[in-house]
Amino acid sequence: MRKFSNLCILRVVLCAWFLAIPAVLSAQNEPIKYIGPGSCAATSCHGSVKPIAGSRIFQNEYSTWIIQDKHSRAYQALTGDVGERMARILKLGAKAEESPKCLACHALNPPPEQRGRAFEISEGVSCENCHGPASAWLGPHTTRSWPHEKSVALGMADTRDVIHRTEKCLECHLGTKNKFVDHEMIAAGHPDLYFELDSFSAVMPRHWKVPRESEPGKPVEDAAWVGVREWSTGQAVQLRAEMERLTWRAKNERFDKKDVWPEYSELSCFACHHSLGPAKDSWRQEHGFAGRRPGDPAWNSSRYTVFRLLAKQIDSASAQELDRQLLLVSGEMSKLNSDRNAVASAASAAAPLVQRIAEHLATMPYNQTLALHMLQQISDDAENISLADERAAEQATMAIDSLYIAYSKDAKPANAPEVRAAINALFQQLENPSAYNADQFASSLRRIRTLLN
Repeated sequence: MRKFSNLCILRVVLCAWFLAIPAVLSAQNEPIKYIGPGSCAATSCHGSVKPIAGSRIFQNEYSTWIIQDKHSRAYQALTGDVGERMARILKLGAKAEESPKCLACHALNPPPEQRGRAFEISEGVSCENCHGPASAWLGPHTTRSWPHEKSVALGMADTRDVIHRTEKCLECHLGTKNKFVDHEMIAAGHPDLYFELDSFSAVMPRHWKVPRESEPGKPVEDAAWVGVREWSTGQAVQLRAEMERLTWRAKNERFDKKDVWPEYSELSCFACHHSLGPAKDSWRQEHGFAGRRPGDPAWNSSRYTVFRLLAKQIDSASAQELDRQLLLVSGEMSKLNSDRNAVASAASAAAPLVQRIAEHLATMPYNQTLALHMLQQISDDAENISLADERAAEQATMAIDSLYIAYSKDAKPANAPEVRAAINALFQQLENPSAYNADQFASSLRRIRTLLN
């Protein structure tokens, strides 16, 4: 039985290799094509029902995706009552599940010239959405000693690189000129977009080994610090992508129509969309509206409010200049009639500064001292973070969660259960965003600071 199984595996590999030879030879002249998740589903490849002992990879990646990962059900999200209502409100002229505007992020929907087969749109966000079109590298990458770099050269997305992986996620979780969520779509019923790489990867769940095998001569990084690297680098890449998005929106560079300005999805949703009560009970009115005219929604600074604390620890010179540019962005975006040119200038100046920090964060070592210091810095900044808005509080909570998971595994503090309960309490305060209370959140964040002592 073992001989027959090995023979089948050999045939699968050889067949895939020979089928791929024409694509490899013509990769320079022919468009690389998408061939669908079925090409990854063999039990000898990525379709095993459980991890294979001794394998470099789990080999059950396809099974994990189709059973546990919400990406596999992204298309189904378009087919219900909410999807139909959104299509009607947005006047798409088709059902949501038939609209290119929706399918851009909810399915694998390449242009005809890049299709290697007829696609089942209902497969949702599948392997090649994240890993790139597979026609050229599918066969070769199964052969022994085939280097990852050659697959990347043939069209595979380099998801091993945390910067590139974050960029790939943000194509949908933040948006590009060709696929995006704006205030019009949110008003029609689409959720607001927010993101944090480590937390989202854990919930996905991860279908890759953490940590990956080390390079020759390099030690294997502890899995806990991999999560901190994903958090920190992901934060930097997210901010850089946000600055790039602000730039093209301010410059009217969107592909389908001229941008509305100001684009309200760039602002703090909960400056307007919050529970109303007696004026005497309003924490917003109690604290006032620093930096803007009362009634003008503030810029959504959540992608910077927490990250700035990290940036100061890593690259103080770049962080200082970044502060200056982001102050310009925030001040201008928090005006009712913001100056497009001023926003584009400041945002485009900020982007390379953040990229420089991202590249450092992606390769630097992480340890208990840095994690504890960041936990303390975030909780010490409780008032600024809590007043920034609910989205900033959300980013702070996910940051503390990622950092404390790593720190507690390494330091093994005696009061870890108590700290964990306090972190869970932060998450509970975010369950109803419109009822968010900054004073209560700041108090809970300060309590974590006392527990860290």
